[in-house]
Amino acid sequence: MAEVVSPVPGAGRREPGEVGRALGPPVADPGAALSLQGEIIEGCRLPVLRRNQDNEDEWPLAEILSVKDISGRKLFYVHYIDFNKRLDEWVTHERLDLKKIQFPKKEAKTPTKNGLPGSRPGSPEREVPASAQASGKTLPIPVQITLRFNLPKEREAIPGGEPDQPLSSSSCLQPNHRSTKRKVEVVSPATPVPSETAPASVFPQNGSARRAVAAQPGRKRKSNCLGTDEDSQDSSDGIPSAPRMTGSLVSDRSHDDIVTRMKNIECIELGRHRLKPWYFSPYPQELTTLPVLYLCEFCLKYGRSLKCLQRHLTKCDLRHPPGNEIYRKGTISFFEIDGRKNKSYSQNLCLLAKCFLDHKTLYYDTDPFLFYVMTEYDCKGFHIVGYFSKEKESTEDYNVACILTLPPYQRRGYGKLLIEFSYELSKVEGKTGTPEKPLSDLGLLSYRSYWSQTILEILMGLKSESGERPQITINEISEITSIKKEDVISTLQYLNLINYYKGQYILTLSEDIVDGHERAMLKRLLRIDSKCLHFTPKDWSKRGKW
Repeated sequence: MAEVVSPVPGAGRREPGEVGRALGPPVADPGAALSLQGEIIEGCRLPVLRRNQDNEDEWPLAEILSVKDISGRKLFYVHYIDFNKRLDEWVTHERLDLKKIQFPKKEAKTPTKNGLPGSRPGSPEREVPASAQASGKTLPIPVQITLRFNLPKEREAIPGGEPDQPLSSSSCLQPNHRSTKRKVEVVSPATPVPSETAPASVFPQNGSARRAVAAQPGRKRKSNCLGTDEDSQDSSDGIPSAPRMTGSLVSDRSHDDIVTRMKNIECIELGRHRLKPWYFSPYPQELTTLPVLYLCEFCLKYGRSLKCLQRHLTKCDLRHPPGNEIYRKGTISFFEIDGRKNKSYSQNLCLLAKCFLDHKTLYYDTDPFLFYVMTEYDCKGFHIVGYFSKEKESTEDYNVACILTLPPYQRRGYGKLLIEFSYELSKVEGKTGTPEKPLSDLGLLSYRSYWSQTILEILMGLKSESGERPQITINEISEITSIKKEDVISTLQYLNLINYYKGQYILTLSEDIVDGHERAMLKRLLRIDSKCLHFTPKDWSKRGKW
């Protein structure tokens, strides 16, 4: 048997009859591999070696986005299909499985989701893997669900109660009683959608199996499906709408090109931290070739070398973000920054944030926005931890446009603190709010966790009067928390708390949910103290120009 050379470094040669232990598929002819390497172009797809979270080797399918030659050595910038773009990286040819390469189509341009032409080479047709369905990923095909409940006519439930109708807190939502049978819109196959003001009762549960009201077989009627909770983060029809021109930072994915799909900054030094960017950010072109980009941690101005930064620090008087300090408790402070009055800082903040936000587009017109920067104080000054921005005037009730916790401070409770602060401002303004969609994967997890903990805190704090189950309405939950009603309903459905029983919507709290909530609240040490907030909302509609 002839010896086979593995393309993976360190794999070594195989002995005759030895079972293959190489990390990847072998290439029988090294010369053929080298010639094939020269044919790799942008748009090719092939398996690429990478390490997963368990430090195990895997070969996911990846697309070649760019090829460059450094000192006669070719490097390939790859995007792993079905993986987040922050995992994209430059690899050498040793990590490519050249035997399974898929060359792009001949077309110069490929249509995007919106039907608009893209600027990257055509890619091979992509099949939806069966594992996507098994893992619970939402497919872009609407599902119609039919439900009809076998109830007495006088107690038949029709979602959509009258305004100002009370809710009960174990949490039962009381629907109107009609003698006719109607369609029921559902969000999940098991749960009808409650009305915003119908009464709801909450039943504590001892962990036993819940009683389910079975649908009458053979008597089903079609109804529209509202989609899963993930879908509710986007537009209701599943088609992303074009970004608004009134200051929205939502990214229009139809304008993605080969430049913005690639990380252009290698490393950022910010104070005592070095950050590895996740995504593209439109810093000046001449800075993208530097091994490290140096930022002043107080004014966020950028320099090309450590010497430039040191020279700048001798002249920079800032030791905190510009603007007004509106909150301080312990070492945590929040500063409110007007995008019109502090344009340079706001633009530099957006450039930094874009390195870690993929779903947003950077606009240099920061006038319509307010920025709330969270800092941590020590003897050297106020160091930026994270921030969120919001529009001065939002017609869609958005209380957050962009939100970011810098990577060195993630997984320490600062993300929830930023979210809690945004809703605290909404409470002072007397409004309900919601973050601008779509949320990033990490942002969605943070918001779901915050909404769940906040709503469960309200429900578990309700007390029954005269032995009856406590009652509360969706509107009342929204008014107490300043969380928009749609987000309250989607969170209750995500937690699977809503049950339909004997003509009522019931919020059932099991022991597992209660125990899990109590454990989570014990870990949540950072909370906003409303007494430390010094904030006066402004009516921006009465100002001629912000």
